[in-house]
Amino acid sequence: MTDATSGDGARSGSTAQPIGGAKGPDELRQQIEQTRGQLGDTVEELAGKADVKGRAKARAADLRDKAGAMTVQLRSSAAQAGHTVQDKASRAGHTAQDKASRAGHTAQDKAGRAGRTAQDKAGRAGHTVEQRVPGRARGAVRAGLGHPRAVLIAGAAAGAVVAAGVLRRRHRHGHC
Repeated sequence: MTDATSGDGARSGSTAQPIGGAKGPDELRQQIEQTRGQLGDTVEELAGKADVKGRAKARAADLRDKAGAMTVQLRSSAAQAGHTVQDKASRAGHTAQDKASRAGHTAQDKAGRAGRTAQDKAGRAGHTVEQRVPGRARGAVRAGLGHPRAVLIAGAAAGAVVAAGVLRRRHRHGHC
């Protein structure tokens, strides 16, 4: 085989080296090995670029890996958001429970005070009545203060007797 050379002894082409550049068979063999290595790399690059199916598979695998990583990240974000909402709801529940408890205690305190006030007023009224009642009836009033249920029953019975008398009188006179 003959190479096309220029007038200065260099080969034409992209890797032009002077023909007489090798200074012996060992150097020539070294240049041949170097050229073979470069040629192998170039062929490998071209084969990789020509392998569309292989490149598509590699790209698909890369995209699958990215999608998997994104799925894990989204699940983590969703779990974190769920925990945040749960914490806020729990805090709101505790706040509402505390407010309801405080309102219940306030109402209980007010009811207790109102009951004590009513009891005091009733006691004072009883003492006032006791002082105004003539001496003979004071014993009965004191007994009534000691047994309010009996007084209530006696009062209800007296009221029933009075109501019966009023109804009878109306019935006789035709007022029904």
